[in-house]
Amino acid sequence: MPELPEVENVRRTLANLIIGRTITSVNRRRRDVVHGPASDRDLMLGHRISKIMRHGKQIAVLGTTVPTAPRRCVCIHLGMSGSLRLVRLRPEDRPSRTASGPRSHHRACHDDSHVHIVWGLDNGDCIRFRDPRRFGGIWTYPGLNQLLEERWRELGPDALTIQPSILYRRLHRTQRGIKAALLDQNVIAGLGNIYTDELLFRCHLNPLTASRDLKLNQVQRLVRCMRRLLSRATAEGGSTLRDYVDGDGNPGRFQTGHQVYGRAGELCQNCHEILQKIQVAGRTTVYCPSCQGTTIP
Repeated sequence: MPELPEVENVRRTLANLIIGRTITSVNRRRRDVVHGPASDRDLMLGHRISKIMRHGKQIAVLGTTVPTAPRRCVCIHLGMSGSLRLVRLRPEDRPSRTASGPRSHHRACHDDSHVHIVWGLDNGDCIRFRDPRRFGGIWTYPGLNQLLEERWRELGPDALTIQPSILYRRLHRTQRGIKAALLDQNVIAGLGNIYTDELLFRCHLNPLTASRDLKLNQVQRLVRCMRRLLSRATAEGGSTLRDYVDGDGNPGRFQTGHQVYGRAGELCQNCHEILQKIQVAGRTTVYCPSCQGTTIP
């Protein structure tokens, strides 16, 4: 958590709110969350935000100082507990012409010890990167090409756009069970514990089914179901289980539609069998022994 639907909602909400804004201040409250050069300029001070992209569970914010300049960018991984959120300042907190510096401009953005980076914007608002457990981070790059070559090329295709034939080939390279393979961001980018459990239940696949045993038609059905599931979860704002909110501070609603995740010991909504809990790749996994098969391969 957050997974693809949550991160995509962060991307969409921020894109609507901050594209075209200029970054006027950078406050690094924890230097160790930044990987790579960490000067104000590396963190896009003075840059106009031109685009926000996503691949899997990662976000890239692109900026430029003039229309012909390279697009400097930062890549943000929210990890398990991270958030990237716009904070609108109250009128009394907005910068005045006599304000002495950027810290005084954005004091309302600094009231939380888990906020590690704050970007101040030209309209007085700010963007906060908050990460209590610090499993996430920020990577700086001089341009988009460097991000694509140095970081995103190691990720698998995005779960919303991967083609069945490509996923089929990738699954047939591994002896792992299907859930462990889908959790591997180098195989396919964007899925985590929530949506793998929900996906495998909807496809009637046991989480320990050997990946290389899947037939092409099974993978085709898996991809169709995955697109429907992720699109629906995204449309409902993602899943808020603890403290996830999108870029504008709104919680998700899809958690009310979870059919297996977090429901071990309850009755299956399809067959009324008791949902079982096992460990897969170090993650708690919930499945229905009737709908998804009682035999562990």
